[in-house]
Amino acid sequence: MAEIRNYTMNFGPQHPAAHGVLRLVLELDGEVIQRADPHIGLLHRATEKLAEYKTYMQALPYLDRLDYVSMLSNEHAYCLAIERLLGIDIPIRAQYIRVMFDEITRLLNHLLWLGSHSLDVGAMTTFLYCFREREDLMDVYEAVSGARLHAAYYRPGGVYRDLPDRMPQYQVSPIHNARAVARMNENRQGSLLDFIEDFTRRFPTYVDEYETLLTENRIWKQRTVGIGVVTADRAKALGFTGPMLRSSGVAWDLRKKQPYAVYDRMDFDIPIGTNGDCYDRYLVRVQEMREANRIIKQCIDWLRANPGPVIIDNHKVAPPSREEMKANMEELIHHFKLFTEGIHVPPGEVYAAVEHPKGEFGVYIISDCANKPYRLKFRAAGFAHLAAMDEMTRGHMIADVVAIIGTQDIVFGEIDR
Repeated sequence: MAEIRNYTMNFGPQHPAAHGVLRLVLELDGEVIQRADPHIGLLHRATEKLAEYKTYMQALPYLDRLDYVSMLSNEHAYCLAIERLLGIDIPIRAQYIRVMFDEITRLLNHLLWLGSHSLDVGAMTTFLYCFREREDLMDVYEAVSGARLHAAYYRPGGVYRDLPDRMPQYQVSPIHNARAVARMNENRQGSLLDFIEDFTRRFPTYVDEYETLLTENRIWKQRTVGIGVVTADRAKALGFTGPMLRSSGVAWDLRKKQPYAVYDRMDFDIPIGTNGDCYDRYLVRVQEMREANRIIKQCIDWLRANPGPVIIDNHKVAPPSREEMKANMEELIHHFKLFTEGIHVPPGEVYAAVEHPKGEFGVYIISDCANKPYRLKFRAAGFAHLAAMDEMTRGHMIADVVAIIGTQDIVFGEIDR
């Protein structure tokens, strides 16, 4: 009888159910995985090295391009690190705006994750539903920053500008007549805050729809229950953070444990799993969307009642207004120096982390008093999760690899950097 040996299969390096370019080398015994070896670096863009040759402000848009579905969360960590080195406090209104947009970003991330993960496992409808809601949130990004994806809205010292008083509206076109456009613009008659508030009222119903499609769906449960189990102790040992850690039963959330911005003023719960499998990770993230919606509502109520500045008035850190710049020679000099030379950050080193939708995203900066970082290092949340791929897939079938990659919610922009 012929000797049967394990054989090796390349899973990738095209996009095999991953957001980015992953090459998995699978060692198989029939269809059972004996070993999984992730090969990364196929999307490496040298972001950390490039940032060392740019001023602090010029490097900010690179952050959007790391995890390109959690743009403003990346920016938040970077701005926090610079602000800690500068020793400045930003206006309270800017902190509320940041928290609101961090949670909008969490919804954007989890909606893309849920849609693509369910699509990978074979459910089509959820993908279409999730992108319907993402469209509204992308419009919010566009209204506030001018860009749908790479916002570059946060700044060291606050945010670029205050929330607009008017929400952009659809126009009549060959595709949509006047009646259709009037219907599409019904919830766009007021300010940006009015539009977001309308969204928060509608959103819980949408989450109910996703759960109706998936939570008790027997095919979904067959594909996710008991798959990729990680115990609490192993999750901590492997460096898991975010939903990957909380689904294993560890109540660790930087928004509660090491609060930043105004998270200590927010009323929200941390969803915790029990089994640490793909199904629990799904349940935790779905509940996180509901909690994010709660936080956004609280921010809207506060922002309505409390107008004020949204960026620090120290013109060595943040530019003066256009009006001041054109009327005052000193402000013109500040403006010119800031945009040609940039911010001079005091010497020192700092690490700032935020509760990114995927886990702990950290920025480590060493400053030598120059106008650009001496060294810059990112702690990508998904890197530790991908490193556990071998342990999570061992003993499972090839089809389960897709479910496990999906449940890790990895984006290669931040992993490869």
